[in-house]
Amino acid sequence: MNRENSNSPLPPEIGKFFSMNGGRSLLVMGSAGTGKTTFALQLLGELADPKKSFYLSTRVSDNALYQQFPWLKDEDMRSRIIDSSRVFLDSLYSDDNGMPDGLEKDETHLQGAKDFLKSINEGPLEPPRKVDRTRLSILLERNRMPEIERIYDKVDSILPDKSMLIIDSVEGVTNKYSLEKDELITCIQKDLVEGSNVNVLFVLERDNDLDLGYLVDGVVKFTHRTLEGRRVREMSLDKLRATEISQPAYLTTLNNGRFMSFEPFNGSLTNKGCEASIWKATPDTATHYSTGTDDLDDLLGGGYAKGSYNVIEVDENVSNDEYYSVVRPILLNFISNDKGIFAVLTGGDHADSVKKDLTCYMENGMFDNHVRIADYFTHKSDSPYIMALGTRNKEEAVRVWKSNMEFLRGPENKPIIDFTGFDTLEYLQGGGVAIKQLLEAVAKIKISQDIGIGIIKPGLKLTQEIMNMADTYLKITDINKCPCIYGIKPKTIVYGIVADEEKGLPHIKLVPIV
Repeated sequence: MNRENSNSPLPPEIGKFFSMNGGRSLLVMGSAGTGKTTFALQLLGELADPKKSFYLSTRVSDNALYQQFPWLKDEDMRSRIIDSSRVFLDSLYSDDNGMPDGLEKDETHLQGAKDFLKSINEGPLEPPRKVDRTRLSILLERNRMPEIERIYDKVDSILPDKSMLIIDSVEGVTNKYSLEKDELITCIQKDLVEGSNVNVLFVLERDNDLDLGYLVDGVVKFTHRTLEGRRVREMSLDKLRATEISQPAYLTTLNNGRFMSFEPFNGSLTNKGCEASIWKATPDTATHYSTGTDDLDDLLGGGYAKGSYNVIEVDENVSNDEYYSVVRPILLNFISNDKGIFAVLTGGDHADSVKKDLTCYMENGMFDNHVRIADYFTHKSDSPYIMALGTRNKEEAVRVWKSNMEFLRGPENKPIIDFTGFDTLEYLQGGGVAIKQLLEAVAKIKISQDIGIGIIKPGLKLTQEIMNMADTYLKITDINKCPCIYGIKPKTIVYGIVADEEKGLPHIKLVPIV
């Protein structure tokens, strides 16, 4: 199940899990503030029929829910919210809310026979037409539970169609009626999930009740942690019975009061040919050059300031596709605004592959006229965009360097991007020489309309010096197969990098992890 087709913010495994025949139960656990309630409400909105689903809230009133999640006020969502305290009060003054009907004669024996037939029958049994109250009747001998009884009645009215129930939270019910958590879960599991084909999601307020997992069909755990002082939210799929878990953990966000998980980023353009449209440049301003990504421009206060030196650190767990998802729009937008790029590529990158990647989105000849890539191992090249600097004659190398720089600037002396992979520079010249050259390059950029973009990777000796000189410092990392970016200069939260669904790749959007 691919999100590109399902267009759902939920992990595809969750949708597949709840779409299977029969009822399914999912236990959701996590400490306070990890996103359990938001996930539950999002699941209700995404996977459940508005007329056949309901949400039992025991932790906050429905009005509090509407304040926290304004989108719940939509008519189809509002009808599904069951305020536990309100139902309890209604039941005290209602004449028609009596005890449920008594058990039919021999119902226990019939249920046992049905369970046995289900275990030996390869095909599904006929959908139940009456709600199973076997376990509930036992609990009701100790206490009336009006909201639970009301749920059973609602399920009964929906049968034989399938319904969905969310109980948020289990402790809210068990504490109210002096039950053990396993008693309530077992009751709902046997009566509604197994006996009445209801999909049920149980929300636990604590994250250490793993011993309850054996009672249900699935277990999902929510956590949050910090990454260099920034919040990161994650969910783990610990158990989903009869469902293949292709990815056991997901990066998540609660942006705008909505739950969203991030699937593995697929930014590869290798097999997509050159059928994409020509890149439409985002105009530069009087003070800044656009990165080609609106969200990144906003993060940087308008883009890259003219005369600035800017650093992007690429973590060792980041793939080339993930790295280029950020860099590609920067290069395309600069070229499309008729400005040149003077590049020393990072280790593992090749001039030909960079050209093949970018030329899918520009007119013929634009790349050759706007890009020059230094190659320190080649003595001669027929490709106009490759600067062959492998000669032992230093004067010849300087001449090639200057002539290509003059070509890019043209008679108008246009600004350029000085794009440098520092792992290559440090490898070729050593740390001391590379730092000296960096100081000279940054000094020239500061008094020009040019900008510098330096790419650094873990383990470089000159990392600290680069950080000290940088006007902006961004870091790209991978969290559960999703590329993420955050600012060190300026300091920002973490953003998940996703393809722009409206514009399509290579356009990207940055989704706040909040």
